[in-house]
Amino acid sequence: MITTNDSATAVPSYSSAPEAHQAVAPNEIAVGVVIGRTSEYFDFFVYGIASVLVFPSVFFPFAGRLEGLLYAFTIFSFAFIARPFGTALFMTIQRHWGRSVKLTAALFLLGTATAGIAFLPGHAVLGGYAILVLSLLRILQGLALGGSWDGLPSLLALNTPKNRRSRFAMIGQLGAPIGFLVASVLFLFLYMSLSTEDFLGWGWRYPFFVAFAINVVALFARLRLVLTHEYTAALEESDLEPLSTRKMLQEQGYNIFIGAFAALASYALFHLVTIFPLSWIVLNGSQNVPDVLIVQAIGAILAIFGTIASGWIAERIGKRNTVGSLAVLIGIFSLFTPLLMDGNAVQQDIFILVGFVLLGLSYGQASGTVTANFQRRFRYTGAALTSDFAWLFGAAFAPLVALGLSAKFGLAYVSVYLLSGVVCTLLALRINKSLEAS
Repeated sequence: MITTNDSATAVPSYSSAPEAHQAVAPNEIAVGVVIGRTSEYFDFFVYGIASVLVFPSVFFPFAGRLEGLLYAFTIFSFAFIARPFGTALFMTIQRHWGRSVKLTAALFLLGTATAGIAFLPGHAVLGGYAILVLSLLRILQGLALGGSWDGLPSLLALNTPKNRRSRFAMIGQLGAPIGFLVASVLFLFLYMSLSTEDFLGWGWRYPFFVAFAINVVALFARLRLVLTHEYTAALEESDLEPLSTRKMLQEQGYNIFIGAFAALASYALFHLVTIFPLSWIVLNGSQNVPDVLIVQAIGAILAIFGTIASGWIAERIGKRNTVGSLAVLIGIFSLFTPLLMDGNAVQQDIFILVGFVLLGLSYGQASGTVTANFQRRFRYTGAALTSDFAWLFGAAFAPLVALGLSAKFGLAYVSVYLLSGVVCTLLALRINKSLEAS
């Protein structure tokens, strides 16, 4: 998901690859990027939607509706906390045993944790142990997601013609709206097809089984790409090899954190138009769940088009200008949050749909805003850690904080949360520009 920005120094395009091996075309790399990111985001959103529709009743029946949602969102955040540790662990595995062992182990762990959630009995059977095991499985998902970094987005950035970089930058980001679209439609089908008793008893488990199957398919598809001679040689020639996380933080920590904060507005918006609206509407009973899922599925389609459009926009006004301008628009949008989300169904739907459009446009170019600051040998590990910390700072606690503060103090606090992300993004972009000029 990490790409270069406009100020990147020129890099050889794929057409200049040495004669030692066949050149790797960007279109081929893009296929692997989309497959990998979509499978990961599907897992991501299956858990997120279940945190609203299922987990409060199945794992926290002793708590009130609001408390159950907050407990579920707390466990939801565990994966994001664990993700940087997963990156560090699996980078070590790759240095000792190779890329195939690392990727296989990470996706096997992700699939196992996901299937474990599908089989996990609820609080009625295991009591408090069900919550403990759910927390452990969520942590394992986070570790696995950190380890699933395959370097293909960075390889795509380094093998793309300079005048098409922004267009290719958004390809990996398409996995987010596609993954959410599939997850929301699947939950919609199950929710409408089953009684409440059947849905909470066994129906909700099917999306986790599907996630496991998708992970298996994605594993083989990605291994077929990254283990060929051409891809291995291209990764090595581009210096896309793992480095010690400690060394990265010591020598390039400032770039990692500037990159993470530069994307904060987009990542903060991420959960505030996907998971939070569903939880707020369910909590207040202002709409039927199927109606919300339908609107969110439509929003995901709009986000797909927005993500695609972001490449076209960034090629004309520049990546940094695109990210900064969208941050300002997100800030303006945040001011209308109390009015729209506290309104009727039409107003809530407008919030969701407009939010998804902004999400697509901003998220399409959010990653890799400052990745060009990394020297080549730091890019592989630096890109992974930048993404990890962007998720941690921007998205991990967004549903928990937004719902908790809104329920107690009012929806204006969602505006404050989004505005804080906007300020961080603009400051990080400004600092990065100053560093480049110095």
